[in-house]
Amino acid sequence: MASARSDFGALLHAWRDRLAPADAGFPVTGGRRAPGLRREELAQLAGLSVDYVLRLEQGRARNPSAQVVGALARALQLSRTERDELYRAAGLLPPRDGTIGTHVPPGIQRLTARLGDVPIGVFGADWTLLWWNGMWSGLHGDPALVPVGERNLARAVFGTGAARASMRPFRSDRGHGAFAASIVADLRDAVSRYPADAGLDRLVRELRDTSAAFAQLWTTATASQHTSDRKTVRHPELGDITLDCDVLVVPGADLRMVTYTAAGGSEDAGKLDLLRVTNGRAAGTLP
Repeated sequence: MASARSDFGALLHAWRDRLAPADAGFPVTGGRRAPGLRREELAQLAGLSVDYVLRLEQGRARNPSAQVVGALARALQLSRTERDELYRAAGLLPPRDGTIGTHVPPGIQRLTARLGDVPIGVFGADWTLLWWNGMWSGLHGDPALVPVGERNLARAVFGTGAARASMRPFRSDRGHGAFAASIVADLRDAVSRYPADAGLDRLVRELRDTSAAFAQLWTTATASQHTSDRKTVRHPELGDITLDCDVLVVPGADLRMVTYTAAGGSEDAGKLDLLRVTNGRAAGTLP
């Protein structure tokens, strides 16, 4: 058992040393004693405390949860094979096929981190937020402040908890009703493709039980899936920012990259520039 914990810590340390700070969205500065991520940077990316990451690396923290291991795997930009190795080193079974994936390929993470001028969030098939860059936090608020289980767009639209409370006011050119219906349509499609996913089943059952609007849309609506839109987000400091919102599908991973852009030279582009200067920080991922 001690050997397994030691292997887990050794893998964390080795893969942390391997990951270039620029690929994780951190500025490259002088004074680094090692080429990889600092321990506090990994902790920030994974949404964990620095002390907990230290104890994991030293083998003093036992039995990390599947959520913690998944967050570390995404933060370290591991391949699927490496991710599975990390799960096994923690004494856990890797995620099963046939369930909604939470693995964000390293290339997508690097792309998200390096496109620092554009707010980008990466979502799973159930609209759970898996990865985001600093501009996303600046535009929508920091997802790390929202409890892990609440970081889901359907919960933000139809729920009554922290996700709903954290969502900044916005308007959709398609209309709020069409936007809400498209989220339900996406979940209905996900259920048809992942019938054995227990988390998705819980999400749908909970929203059907607690939201009359969701329940009605689930049983009666015929809606198109959520795609491109034009949205106006009410920012607490900068006021209304009107942006083109595009949803890009990641082939082979069943992920959605949501991006927000503005036409160059526009007032809204100027607000995005100001947002980058005042709110930019490293990318993040949920535990």
